[in-house]
Amino acid sequence: MAEHDIFVIGASAGGVEALQELTSQLPSSFPGSLLVVMHLLPRTRSFLPEILGRSGSLPAEQATDGGRLQHGHIYVAPPDHHLLVERDHMHLNRGPKEQHHRPCINVTLRSAALAYSERVTGILLTGELDDGTAGLWEVKRRGGIAIVQNPESAPFPSMPLSALREVEADYIVDVSEMGALLMRLANGQEGRRSVPMEVAMEERRLTDLTCPDCRGTIWEVWRGKNREYRCRVGHTYSPKAMFAEHFAAQEKALYAAMVALEEGASLANRLADNFELPENEHLRAEAQEREKQAALIRKILEERSSFSLD
Repeated sequence: MAEHDIFVIGASAGGVEALQELTSQLPSSFPGSLLVVMHLLPRTRSFLPEILGRSGSLPAEQATDGGRLQHGHIYVAPPDHHLLVERDHMHLNRGPKEQHHRPCINVTLRSAALAYSERVTGILLTGELDDGTAGLWEVKRRGGIAIVQNPESAPFPSMPLSALREVEADYIVDVSEMGALLMRLANGQEGRRSVPMEVAMEERRLTDLTCPDCRGTIWEVWRGKNREYRCRVGHTYSPKAMFAEHFAAQEKALYAAMVALEEGASLANRLADNFELPENEHLRAEAQEREKQAALIRKILEERSSFSLD
């Protein structure tokens, strides 16, 4: 049976508690390396290594560029850096955000699958939206194992549910059962429960969309049934994340337009006093028109309904 000793764990909302519970179940003799990716604020210190180190027997540390992978250790992706896995060591970089996140779970899962193939176990825990789905798909495609937290026990089930829609998971378990499962995998007592996914050629199609981050041209990238949206500099989104980010970009653009119109009305009124008729009247009329347009956009924003893709 193949050796399973590279474990990549992804989490988002509600993830600290889930990670504490999981790591507390593992003994100091655990024969595998754990790489943890959790969505973090970009310019704040992460205390997650200290939290996980106190939760159980395994030492936890922030991943470092060029650091070597050792069994029985937990490596946490630092804020505002992608964590990439290579043979026997790690790399950090500040490449383009994916899923509007850096670190991104997909990035670490994909790099681990490329470096270690069937030795990788990808684990998705609680979280919002769908980061990790594409990365877990790549783990399965290269012969690795996919574990997904039971959505019924996840405080935020969106990430597990998204993965289960797109990927045939080998195990769907509560966090309380994961420690024992990881031990059995690492000791060769468990393995895949489904066959590896067929290799799919990547197809790209140019769209009329623009990137929510940089406004660059967007390509629709297909690998089998899996689809992503990627711009020329590398910002990457799942369909769900793309829709959510464009919704936010629309709101931002509407507010910017409203502010510009209100400022234009104010400027026209200020300048009107410096001119004689008929320029004075033209400026007053222009100010009123811009005020009406700004009020219309304000009404659109107030009546704009939210949505959920879960």
